[in-house]
Parts: sequence; C-alpha cells; structure tokens
Amino acid sequence: MESTHAVLFSPDMVNEGSKGAGSSGRRRRLVKGLLLGSAAVGLPALANSLIARRSEKLGCPAWGRQESYAWREGEISYQSYGMGAPLVLLHSFGPGHDSEEWRPASEPLARSFRVFAPDLLGWGRSDKPDVHYDDGLYLGLVVDFLRDVVAERCILVAAGLPAAYAVQVAVDHPELVSHLGLVVPLGIESRSDEPDIEDALVHRLLRVPILGKSSLNLLTSRAALHQYLQKEVFRSPEKIDAARLDHYYRSSHQPGSRAPLAAYLSGCLNHGVADIASRLESPLWLAWGRHARNPPVETADLWLHHVPSAELAVFEDSGNHPHLEASSRLSQSLESFITSFSD
Repeated sequence: MESTHAVLFSPDMVNEGSKGAGSSGRRRRLVKGLLLGSAAVGLPALANSLIARRSEKLGCPAWGRQESYAWREGEISYQSYGMGAPLVLLHSFGPGHDSEEWRPASEPLARSFRVFAPDLLGWGRSDKPDVHYDDGLYLGLVVDFLRDVVAERCILVAAGLPAAYAVQVAVDHPELVSHLGLVVPLGIESRSDEPDIEDALVHRLLRVPILGKSSLNLLTSRAALHQYLQKEVFRSPEKIDAARLDHYYRSSHQPGSRAPLAAYLSGCLNHGVADIASRLESPLWLAWGRHARNPPVETADLWLHHVPSAELAVFEDSGNHPHLEASSRLSQSLESFITSFSD
C-alpha cells in the first residue's frame, strides 16, 4: 500500500541519523577496501586487459525507439516511447546503471505520455568521452536535452543522485519543467555537497591506470554486482535474475565506463539542493521504497520540510528502485499526481 503526504520523522532526527552513515562515507569505505585489496593481491594489467576484451557490447534495447542526440561532449542514446505530454526519466548512478532501470515503468507510462529515457553521458549506450565528470557536466546535459530534444515543457522524473540535478534545473529553468518527480532522491541530506580532500584522493587513485582499473574490476565483477544489487538496490532477491545481472555486468564494462563510475564513487557527482529546494515552483512528487537504504525513507521528511506541498508515495515492498520493483503501482501513482494538477 502507498501512503501520501506522510510525515515520517522530524528533520533533526534525519540529520542525526545521516551524519555518520551517509552515502559518501559508505562509498569511501568500500572503495578504500577495494584499493587495499587490489594492491595486496597485485592484480596484473594482463587480467584487466582480458576482462576488457571479453566484455560484450550492450545489445539494442527491446523497448521503445532507440534514438540519439548529438550533444557537445558526445552522443547521447535515449529511448522514446508513446505519445502525449513529454515525460523525461533520468536513471540513477551506480555500477552498471543506465536507462534500462526505467523500462518496466515506462511501458505503462507510455500509454498516456511520450516518454524519453536517456543514458546519461558515460553510462549505458551513450558515449563515454575522456572528460571531467562532475555535477556541472550533467546539469548542462539535462538542460540541453530538454531544450533540444524534448523542445517543450515536460514532466521531469529522476532517481537517485540525478534527482538533485532535476531539482536544480526545475528551479533555474521553470520554463522547461511543468512537474517534478523524485525517486529515492539524493541531494538534500547532510553529505550531499562537494567532495572533500579524502574524496579527491580516492578519485585520483581510481584514475591510476592499473590500480584504479583493478579496483573497479573487482567492484563490477559478477559476484560483487550480485551482492551490491541484493544489499543496496532490491528488496526482493528474486528480482536479480541472470539476464538482469548480465546487463549490469555488460553496462559496467563498456569501454570508457570507468571514469564516470570513479567520479560517482568518490563524490565528484554530488550536488546539494537543500538551499534551493524551497524555491521550487513545479509540483513535486516523491517516491520511496520502504526498505531503501541509500538514502533511507526517513530522509523524505527533509524534502517535506523544505517543500511542504510535496506528495509522498511509499512503496512497502521495495528498496532503492521502486520503479523496478513496484513499476505498475509507481506509474499509476505518478500519473494520478500529474492528472490531479490538470483537472
């Protein structure tokens, strides 16, 4: 069952709970462990080369229409689907993440909307140029995509860290966004600002050719990905079938995918929006999995504190990806929210 307009905990309680266990801290501990492990084991460059050669390209998506956008930093692959008012879906970040995570929810949404689901630069089937990956890069991409591809005011929905980019775009460019949807969003908690010195050191180490590649190959091995999906993404282990695991593995091993993943893990893609959230003009819909871990559902109260008019839907049987685990109900909730402002 979904609940709306729910107040879960006070903002002070959320801040206290997130200070020592934020996403940056957990990612940093994980990456440091991987770095120590790869250094101790001494994985050779030959092993990295074999992994790269054996990595298969992502196949053509079996949903929607695959199209491309020639952005200034590289070609952006995206799926378009359905007819109606434009609805843009931004995927979350993490090992193997791309627009495929929106596939189950996009199918029912495409009955009422024209859906756009891009692979952001460096992820999925989009180009992975040798550029500096940071929040400014993605903010520019989202704005240009909405202007050049969508070309009219749209409903913007984003999951995970890109939710913060969606908020910034909606505040800075209200002429581009009619409604805003955030799914288990990052960006308003205490550790959502620029990376600190330790983050910068981790990022530098992850960009070292052999050491960084070895560490990220460990992080994106099939065993590590299965554990990651089981602990950090899904509530229901049965959702992690062989086909899904294979997609995450292939997506995380595409040539050039190491740089954006390293930037994400070291906090270089962080973007804080606590100072601007109250300036939102677009109606705001929040979706959370009851069992989400990063960030937990208690964080929703921070958003409700800054945007009291926001509508919150909590999906009891989901983790960090309710758009995968409760796709039909999430789509229905989103559509009901949008139509409520159209009546």
